[in-house]
Amino acid sequence: MASSRRPTYTSTGRRPGNPEARPGQAGPDAGGSQDVISASRSVPEPAPQPARKARKATFAGLTRDGLKKDGLKKDGPKNGGPAKENPGGTTQGSDSAGKVLAFPEPKGKRRKRNILAVALTLVAIVAGLLAVAVFSPALAVRTISVSGTHLLTPAQVEAALEPLRNRPLPQITDEEVGRLLEPLVQVKSVSAEARPPSGLAVAVRERVPVALVKQGEQYQLVDVDGIQLASTADPASVSLPVIDGGAGTIGKDLFRATAEVLGALPPDVLAKLSNASAQSVDAVELKLVDGQTIIWGNAGEKELKAKVLAALLKVPMDPKNPVKVYDVSVPRHPVTR
Repeated sequence: MASSRRPTYTSTGRRPGNPEARPGQAGPDAGGSQDVISASRSVPEPAPQPARKARKATFAGLTRDGLKKDGLKKDGPKNGGPAKENPGGTTQGSDSAGKVLAFPEPKGKRRKRNILAVALTLVAIVAGLLAVAVFSPALAVRTISVSGTHLLTPAQVEAALEPLRNRPLPQITDEEVGRLLEPLVQVKSVSAEARPPSGLAVAVRERVPVALVKQGEQYQLVDVDGIQLASTADPASVSLPVIDGGAGTIGKDLFRATAEVLGALPPDVLAKLSNASAQSVDAVELKLVDGQTIIWGNAGEKELKAKVLAALLKVPMDPKNPVKVYDVSVPRHPVTR
């Protein structure tokens, strides 16, 4: 670019042909002769270059992955040394000043991410297996087996559970089985167990009859709660005592007191009774098939009274002094007479 400055002109103080003249000293013809004029042009000064800034890593928008991806190093392109400069003033070893540095990801963070990925995968697998198990027709109920029935028949229970057929086993619960068996009053409780791939085992716990109650020409089998479980026309076919008073006593205080006593007796003792009666809740009496009387009293300490009575009945009978009365109303001091 040409300089905009104009040339300057200076007097040399020397005429041509007069080599002895010194600068600034006029020659003999100084008064009328023309000095030699020389022109010189100032060399244009170079434009000021911006000071080269020390190469620094750019941290704007710094990411951890950028360092490895771009191949940048903090100190230079090779072995951590300073970057070289070429004559053009550019720095070798960097593609551009806008490269972003990144640092390696911490191991702890990487480990947590891997653990989370594995956990999510396992949850997805388990959820898929559960979905298959719950809704798969391969696990549908096709056979129902029943156990624990005495008053009922297995066929009656199976008929009540018919709505469960072709239902997947994982969808069936004890509560649902119990609701289906509620119409069968003989069932006290029930539990169900899956038998893959298509079996359902149902265990029934029935109510226990403790006495017979005469109702017309029939005798009703009742439990301690007065629930009528079955009926029979032949009381001798059932080894249970008959509660005096008829069906009208069911649910009343005397019936509950008598039934509670009968419910405390072991089955072998209960089978030896012929009937039971109560004048009041504190005066329950039992009759054995052999004609002996058992004075029970109230329903208090019924478990201890039942044990004492069972022990007394095992004592061999003396033919000369047969026992007619067993009094266990005070169980710690029983009396026989």
